[in-house]
Amino acid sequence: MTQVWSMHDAARALTRPTAADDKYSRGVLGIRTGSDEYPGAAVLGVEAAWRTGLGMVRYLGPSRPTALVLARRPETVAAEGRVQAWVIGSGTDPSARSVAESDVLRGLLAEDEPVVVDAGALDLAAGATAPRILTPHVREHARLRSALGLAESEDPVAATRETAARTGAVVLLKGATTVIAAPDGWTTTVASGTPWLATAGTGDVLAGVIGALVAGAAASDWPDASALAALAASGAWLHGHAAGLASAAVGGGPITALDVAEALPRAVAEVLAVQ
Repeated sequence: MTQVWSMHDAARALTRPTAADDKYSRGVLGIRTGSDEYPGAAVLGVEAAWRTGLGMVRYLGPSRPTALVLARRPETVAAEGRVQAWVIGSGTDPSARSVAESDVLRGLLAEDEPVVVDAGALDLAAGATAPRILTPHVREHARLRSALGLAESEDPVAATRETAARTGAVVLLKGATTVIAAPDGWTTTVASGTPWLATAGTGDVLAGVIGALVAGAAASDWPDASALAALAASGAWLHGHAAGLASAAVGGGPITALDVAEALPRAVAEVLAVQ
């Protein structure tokens, strides 16, 4: 039976900072997302990463999303430097990606730092060697499986396991019930906090949450595939819980992706309280 991830499971992914910490020991996340066509993805991912709790976010992207990111979150560092994890691909279109950008992304995917691979970078992830968390939705997963030569499947758990085994990466299949699988077959599921979460931009928020957790973990202990899978599941749980809190704050009504990001500090605080 596949495990269902819980608040207590998610609590193991969070660390409360101490007086001995600094911005580097708390984790530095590099984010290379967004485009001139979809700049909001960069803003949402950066916002979510900061609000999940880490020491620094470095954003590297085109000029338009960079300006929007800095206007919203001026503490973001828009310059290259050391990082402990990456988020790539959100708000990008592989058909519009330049050769130079493809080379940069392939370089990141060949390094040692863990990479959360979303949306427009999924086409580069299969043959990579970096520790990876792939975060496709159903249609992106179908395209990825087709490119890998895998048959269509009506069983999302079995399909996610198969994709993880074939790519050597953790795979997080987004949906009303999110499925997370590690290459060794370990699998868990996370229930959505609310159906209102099915709205534009929430996947960009999820990528930022997971990236923050991975960067924080990598700052103290380099995560292996099983640890990355647990961090991905914990990120999905926090994301869903934040969505539930955001909806509850408006009487159970509709929410936007930015609402979810803004509810993350409370979600993190509630999870830390059960440790």
